[in-house]
Amino acid sequence: MAQFQFFDDTTSPAQGPKHIAKLRAEMARRGIDGFLVPRADEHQGEYVPRSAERLAWLTGFTGSAGTAIILQNEAALVVDGRYTVQAGEQVDTSVITPVQLADSTPEDWIAGHLPSGGTLAYDPWLHTSDGLKRLEEAVGRAGGRLVPVDMNLVDVIWIDRPAAPQAPVRPHPLEYAGEAAEAKLERIRKKMDEAKLDAIVISDPHNLAWAFNLRGGDVGHTPLPLGYAILPKEGRARLFFDPVKVTNEAGDAVGDLAEFAPIGSFQSALDELGHAGGRIRIDSATGAVALIRRIEAAGGKVDVGADPIALMKAVKNEAEIAGSHAAHLRDGVAVARFLAWLDREAPSGKLTEIDAVEALEAFRVETGALKNISFPSISGAGPNAALPHYRVTGSSNRAIERDQIFLIDSGAQYEDGTTDITRTVIVGEPTPEMKDRFTRVLKGHIAIAQAVFPKGTTGAQIDAFARKPLWEAGLDFDHGTGHGIGSYLSVHEGPQRIAKTGHTPLEVGMMLSNEPGFYKPGAYGIRIENLILVEPRTIPGGDREMMGFETLTFTPIDLRLVEPAIMTADEIAWLNAYHAAVREKIGPHLDAGTRAWLDAATQEIG
Repeated sequence: MAQFQFFDDTTSPAQGPKHIAKLRAEMARRGIDGFLVPRADEHQGEYVPRSAERLAWLTGFTGSAGTAIILQNEAALVVDGRYTVQAGEQVDTSVITPVQLADSTPEDWIAGHLPSGGTLAYDPWLHTSDGLKRLEEAVGRAGGRLVPVDMNLVDVIWIDRPAAPQAPVRPHPLEYAGEAAEAKLERIRKKMDEAKLDAIVISDPHNLAWAFNLRGGDVGHTPLPLGYAILPKEGRARLFFDPVKVTNEAGDAVGDLAEFAPIGSFQSALDELGHAGGRIRIDSATGAVALIRRIEAAGGKVDVGADPIALMKAVKNEAEIAGSHAAHLRDGVAVARFLAWLDREAPSGKLTEIDAVEALEAFRVETGALKNISFPSISGAGPNAALPHYRVTGSSNRAIERDQIFLIDSGAQYEDGTTDITRTVIVGEPTPEMKDRFTRVLKGHIAIAQAVFPKGTTGAQIDAFARKPLWEAGLDFDHGTGHGIGSYLSVHEGPQRIAKTGHTPLEVGMMLSNEPGFYKPGAYGIRIENLILVEPRTIPGGDREMMGFETLTFTPIDLRLVEPAIMTADEIAWLNAYHAAVREKIGPHLDAGTRAWLDAATQEIG
């Protein structure tokens, strides 16, 4: 029985028609022709509390990204390539049309479908300034009007909406944080001084948690305390939470650096900021339009830009790096024990995707250090592995069959670090095509792991390294190659990423994932993921400051899926060296039987 994840079917396509009909009735009552329902909360978070799962409640779609546009006579759900198949399966397509983001953005769909003269309504707490500008332009193209609502229309009709979460806010120990909150605030204020800012409204709970060394539990699998902070250039900060969440330990840890205030007083605090007439930074990535309008209405000057905390948080300090090394060693042992178990049990044909999830979680629990999983495990057998963000439920649960690929993407939350790892294994015998595709993904993974690049290089510039072996065979994958990762925070952390959209220069101390993949719909999926750390590199004779990656994750890569004939000698040497490091690091922590399995699973290939 899993402790930290569930397998219930939380939605049904049947709920869409009923809920959309209620929404349309509310829209008609207010004289509104269309309403926007993004997958977002007031912090623009990827992971949101149950009370903010409006898109799932309305349509049945449970993906982590998407936007529904509900008009009186038609509706669209715009999703990216990760969720194309899932959207088609989870919504009633007779009522709502799934639209691929590659074919049409939400704005393009609005421009082409909103009736001329029509009114499109939106919740100003769920959209950023940049997002609103795009919406205004789209509605203008359609000859319509864009209007805010004072209460989200979904909330009006969602009678049994869950209450807002009230998990306790607790301090994050200095031994893991590596830097006192006082020192962090001093660094943040230097950035504020450089930008001539009088205050910052911290709207991203990840940034708030990092800056004040706090953690919570308001969002599943991520130790986030949902709330806001106002940091003035001088004096005490104010942290806005539901008072029932604030523990004495948190108050003692924050001390004189900040005062806790009820979340109900936050909007009047924005009014005070505006009345003071200063220059206030609102985060362009997570700051809601509602924040901007409130401050401006009170006479303040809003400066929309990057919250400087995001980049500081992305660059890990010595304690965070040491913690990550310890977490990955612990986690690598647990995953190796799981893979050995899977190898023993899967050939019987009696295991299911859920069995695998529960077993892996149990091995992590046995470490004695597991706080939570870092996201719901993606456990895909056969065709389900071809869905990059598949979540197994009681109704979708497949048996792990012989001669099929099984993919498991999972992670753990330990107080000293957050992990994320994907392994793809074969049960039985692979086809030549499976081996070819797996090896091309592996070649791309190795290309990223071995990349050396000058200071100032962005993730977008090296993303193609992972795709080249696939491109050579006319193949590709529709997700980024790597995302940033937090330190006992979110498993997905920006602004750094290895992707076509990754425009933040990589810096020493940043952690990312390295996870190229390949997906054959209806057949199988492949992904190989390790976490990596940006580190300095010295190139003899070079005249540039260079960087490369240290691999943090150590667990075997399935050699039965490797085709050495299409690998270079350098790639084979990397794989052999990686497996030697796996044996050295995690071998001593395994029992004799699992150690024997590990030695066989990591043998040298020629």
